[in-house]
Amino acid sequence: MRFEQLRAFFKLEAAAGILLIMTAAAAILLKNSPGAPFYAILLELPVSISAGEFKIAKPLVLWINDGLMAIFFLLIGLEVKREVLAGELSTREQLSLPMAGAIGGMVIPATVYVALSGGMGPYFNGWAIPAATDIAFALGIMALAGKRVPLSLKVLLTAIAVVDDLGAILIIAVFYTANLSVAALVGAIVCTIALVVLNFSGVRRITPYILIGVLAWVFVLKSGIHATLAGVATGLAIPMRGGTEPPKETPLEKLEHALHPWVAYGILPVFAFVNAGVPLLGLSTSDLAHPVSLGIALGLLLGKPLGVFGFSFVALKAGVAQLPNGANLRGIFGVGLLTGIGFTMSLFIGSLAFDGPEFANKVRLGILMGSVAAALLGFAVLKSLPEQEDS
Repeated sequence: MRFEQLRAFFKLEAAAGILLIMTAAAAILLKNSPGAPFYAILLELPVSISAGEFKIAKPLVLWINDGLMAIFFLLIGLEVKREVLAGELSTREQLSLPMAGAIGGMVIPATVYVALSGGMGPYFNGWAIPAATDIAFALGIMALAGKRVPLSLKVLLTAIAVVDDLGAILIIAVFYTANLSVAALVGAIVCTIALVVLNFSGVRRITPYILIGVLAWVFVLKSGIHATLAGVATGLAIPMRGGTEPPKETPLEKLEHALHPWVAYGILPVFAFVNAGVPLLGLSTSDLAHPVSLGIALGLLLGKPLGVFGFSFVALKAGVAQLPNGANLRGIFGVGLLTGIGFTMSLFIGSLAFDGPEFANKVRLGILMGSVAAALLGFAVLKSLPEQEDS
């Protein structure tokens, strides 16, 4: 991204992060108010689409989690492709530090969770929940620290989150896949091949990709693989190059810029609203200390910063990575703390990790405890940095 584009991106993400905080707070307040029954009715509102023998029927919350979030993952696919081909992950020097940090930020939180939740016991399936980072929420908190945060740290946080998202996509595809329908899976593979053929054939119009992407979403939904992965596949297929006379924006950049405000100000706040509602009345010490809640909270609060900072420190000392301009180790630690804000992605993975309501509130409670604590500590560390001339 050019400097001006980075500025606009961070401004958008910071505002979106603040909006996420507000919608999550609204969901919690509603869940703990006399309006709680209406909140439950809204989530379970039946919505269906049918044509002849074909029918998709789901409660509203699943249309949001499986449908709207597919658009979010389409945006992730676009962002990952752009960053790898022409952005902050396009060279070995640029990739080394965020790659090291992101790997540590996935491995160590998962290890903390498994250790606290009893190993391979009944709670094991939640191991990936604290391995995620909510980039909008994290940049929103970072923005509150003002000019004390150099632009290079914002870029580093974004790059770590992009690698984090790629890891989350792989985790969902490999570990959170239900029983497969071979026929639907074949249909999804055919659609994916068609997307690749469009790209290699030089098709630059976005509409054919979106139409095939929607069909791929239906097949993936029916296949047992999580439907949001169709969004990722579609995003990766969108061309990064224009024609022989390149326009100012490539098809990928055009779609990314069009989707970003809708995702940031619409889809993610809606997702947060329907997934963040956790009953707080009557909470006991046993609820807070439950292996799932505690494992997630400490995975985010301790595992994330230790993993990101520890692996980054090793990469720096080994000479395979360099400190970004204007950054220091305290700033890297602050970034590590902010990656402990799992929120949106953690809620999403949590909805896949445990079926039914038995663990839903424990997952939400752990994510809220860990994310809020990580946000407060991360803000405190970054606020202690010396003020920058330019941020």
